[in-house]
Amino acid sequence: MVSPYAYQAENLKTMFERPYELKLPAVRVFGNLYFVGNSDGASWLVETEVGLLLFDTNYPTADALLLNSIWSLGFDPRKTVAIFHTHGHFDHFGATDLIKNLSGAKTYLGIEDARMFRERPELALIHDGQEAYLEVFIPDVEVEDGAVFTFGTTIVRAASCPGHCPGATNYFITVSDGTRVLTAGLHGGAGLNTLCVDFREKYGVDWRPDFYASIQKAKQEKVDIFLGNHTGQNHTVEKINRLLQNPMAFVDPGEWLRFHEELERRFLQMCAEEGEPEWGQNNGDITI
Repeated sequence: MVSPYAYQAENLKTMFERPYELKLPAVRVFGNLYFVGNSDGASWLVETEVGLLLFDTNYPTADALLLNSIWSLGFDPRKTVAIFHTHGHFDHFGATDLIKNLSGAKTYLGIEDARMFRERPELALIHDGQEAYLEVFIPDVEVEDGAVFTFGTTIVRAASCPGHCPGATNYFITVSDGTRVLTAGLHGGAGLNTLCVDFREKYGVDWRPDFYASIQKAKQEKVDIFLGNHTGQNHTVEKINRLLQNPMAFVDPGEWLRFHEELERRFLQMCAEEGEPEWGQNNGDITI
């Protein structure tokens, strides 16, 4: 069976061959929070009193774009003190070794993805990165559910959200414009490609119960600014285009919940289309 939800390499042909065509302007999202990604992969930068925090380092072929975005905002990537990863797939740690080498930053990864790197590194899907050279890294900090990290006045709270990857992690970040303090919520992994029948049969894993439970858990969070780890998740491109007319284009306290409701709908639809029983409403139990 070839699932329509399976990974399709041809969809990333431009990223692998001509990544410069996917360049987006780096922009201030709100206060000390910035977008430094491209039109596919999202990377986010937070300025703190003690240095820069970087969330996801994108595809290995987009490393130059990422560095250029950071420099274009007037920041020095060598002043990065922490690199957080939403999960351990190749398109989220492509420039991690480079920026760590430049800055000495500590690297953070969900504890179960750190275990995946050690025991089943093929699940980092580096082979899907075509000809781009990349290796899994050893994180300095293996992030546990509920961990809290403080950088000056900025607080980062981690909440595990396994499913797309066993160690996928949501991050809730306090950001400020000097007057208001808002909570930005970065989703840890929403792709259905690792939940579809093709992936389950190829790798012998089934993360669907975790995924469903993670959606229910995440719905309880209160978020002012929803951030995706791919730009399509939170309509990053459209919001960038609206920033000149509306400096608060990224601020929408209802978007986090709407996203998870739609994600749940799409997940249940995939299960139905693949002939699987639907997932029930009780902690991921299966009902017929």
